[in-house]
Amino acid sequence: DKNVILDIGLNFRRLSRMKVLIVFDDVTCFSQLESLIGSLDWLTPVSRIIITTRNKQVLRNWGVRKIYEMGPLEYHHALELFSRHAFKRNHPDVGYEKLSSKVMKYAQGVPLAIKVLGCFLYKREKEVWESAINKLQSILHPSILEVLKISYDGLDDKEKNIFLDVACFFQGEGVNLVVKFFNASGFYPEIGISILVDKSLIVIDSYSKITMHDLLQKLGREIVRQESINPENRSRLWHHEDTYEVLTHNTGTEKIEGICLDMSKVKDIHLNPNTFTKMRKLRFLKFYSSSFNGENKCKVSYLQDPGFAEVKYFYWHGYPLKSLPSNLNAEKLLFLELPGSDIEQLCDGVKRHGKLNQIIHAACKKLIPKIPSPTLIPHPNNLVALNLTGSKSLKSLPARIFNLEFLIELDLSGCSKLKRLPDISSGNISRLYLSGTAIEELPSSFELLLRLSWLDLSDCKMLKSLPSSLCKLKSLGVLDLHGCSNLQRLPERLGQLSSPILLNLVKTNIEKIPKSIFQLLVLRRLILNYLFFDQSNNFKLEGNSTAGIIEDSQRTEHMGHVAAARWKEVREKRGCPKEGHFVLAGNEIPRWFNFQSVGSFITLEMPPDFFNNNRVLGFAFSAILAFSDRHVDCGRWFSFSCEFKVKTTKDCDLHDTRLFQSRVNYVESDHLHLGYYLFCEEDFNGFWKCNCIPEAVHFNVFPPLECQCCGVKKCGIHLLHTPDSTNSMEDPSRCFNCN
Repeated sequence: DKNVILDIGLNFRRLSRMKVLIVFDDVTCFSQLESLIGSLDWLTPVSRIIITTRNKQVLRNWGVRKIYEMGPLEYHHALELFSRHAFKRNHPDVGYEKLSSKVMKYAQGVPLAIKVLGCFLYKREKEVWESAINKLQSILHPSILEVLKISYDGLDDKEKNIFLDVACFFQGEGVNLVVKFFNASGFYPEIGISILVDKSLIVIDSYSKITMHDLLQKLGREIVRQESINPENRSRLWHHEDTYEVLTHNTGTEKIEGICLDMSKVKDIHLNPNTFTKMRKLRFLKFYSSSFNGENKCKVSYLQDPGFAEVKYFYWHGYPLKSLPSNLNAEKLLFLELPGSDIEQLCDGVKRHGKLNQIIHAACKKLIPKIPSPTLIPHPNNLVALNLTGSKSLKSLPARIFNLEFLIELDLSGCSKLKRLPDISSGNISRLYLSGTAIEELPSSFELLLRLSWLDLSDCKMLKSLPSSLCKLKSLGVLDLHGCSNLQRLPERLGQLSSPILLNLVKTNIEKIPKSIFQLLVLRRLILNYLFFDQSNNFKLEGNSTAGIIEDSQRTEHMGHVAAARWKEVREKRGCPKEGHFVLAGNEIPRWFNFQSVGSFITLEMPPDFFNNNRVLGFAFSAILAFSDRHVDCGRWFSFSCEFKVKTTKDCDLHDTRLFQSRVNYVESDHLHLGYYLFCEEDFNGFWKCNCIPEAVHFNVFPPLECQCCGVKKCGIHLLHTPDSTNSMEDPSRCFNCN
């Protein structure tokens, strides 16, 4: 009502000289705020406005400075809220603990779901609880559905299609793949996905995966389910029972746009050759198996005129035919994945001149030994990824495979008969996987792969050497040589690499690390775990092959050089990590650590002006992590950290700083963790502001209840100085006292 809004606006202006708190709840659009209060000029500087909305864009348009996104309730808070509604007390009744836990797992911290389900289950018998919980796995409670659907109803048709496709098919998929699929479907995903994110309907996580809350996924699937009581008249099929019914009875219709079937959940399906004929709008087809040893259960002798003209995504685990359907239109096809299939030709049957981005023929045992020239691949210049993992018959690659303009990922892992790569004249490949191949050497022209960031040569047991030209790959970030048992040396100039790199040398025959490794200023991780399993499944150390490496790695000048170089990078704000970490087999703290202690704790006595000393660079730290034989009960992975304890002379929240944290795995021998932490400008300013004095360093293994089989045996600390200062303080004993 415009008159009501006008009256409210006049009343607001009467508050112009007062300190006020105004709350606008559930705002749907910017115009609502604009109509209510106009500009913010009339508010006093100390007044505050709180706005709740389902759309972040409303807040941006209004110039909101701080946006707080509500997260899920923590478990104990969620359980207390649920108990207040389900039991009228702060905890579940006796005998209802496990049932309440199941409800918590379903609600996942969403207050709306917790309150609705609590009220719904109040004073009901256990049998009713069990039935209700089982029903909720497939059908949303109407009250929850009604509220969640408000945001969905505010979307346009393209955005609704994106939401429903994610809910039915793309939960957890990479955003790049999804964007290409939606673009090909005409859904304008760049703006559509942005709007869905703003309305908290989907999330793009730190790994660039598209995810959504389980309740929102159930909402999307329930919307599709309500399209028709008959599954063949719905736009999307994802539930194995519905899909099985449609395929076995051959009742598919043109309404079906996507099918996703987990074959491990159904019996064998003998497809009619005309199964897909009526599905003229089919955009997405995925037959997969969630079982590790899954097999193809969709049997068919041939396909007669399948309706694949609109298919963009075609995935069929164990595809039973030797060639693809003749009308699989590469003009529309973007992703072709046929792992474990009987296919014999790479793209046989696909019409040429299309948009095909990705081909995956993993574990195709019948694939011919020689794949065709790129000129025979449908529109090769659009190809972004080629995956032939586990194709054991493959012996050679076409000469121009690396020349494809847009090819950025080539996966040949497990192609055990592949012995050599063709010479390279150019290429944009950034990820190359050669794990488990019979490669004996890399071509000298390898240096022309200027954009290569990930090179996986693990378990290439025939590989004896690496070309010196490898050092020219300025973008290389990961070099995995794990299991290259015939590899005896690394290129001497490996230190010329300039990008942050992870170097894995586990189970190689390398006896000496090139000195240039320690000039590698951005070495992220160097893995030197020289362990192997003997016939009794126990770890043993290859002492002779590791002695030189350990001696090299523990030299103080190496640690000092790496830390000093990193310090310079950090000071110049180049984004270089301010900590480094090495893990080596061993049970002794290096001798150059001035102060060592038995156990996990070192106390420090520092002068009051310690952080005002511009010679201080940081700390080197070391710890021996030991494992008992009680590993059966405590799992395989643990977290290990080093914390810097401080005391403050001002009222300040700063009490400790975690210098380092890493995940470690169980082994049956002691291992040395060796690293450093550099103080950056923020550290100095923070410590100085609070008048902080370092008090102790503590090494932790956690969570403690699960890690009784793992502990810190010894530890050490060493003060590092800036490159232009002396190697040690005038009297180090004045700064450290170890207990």
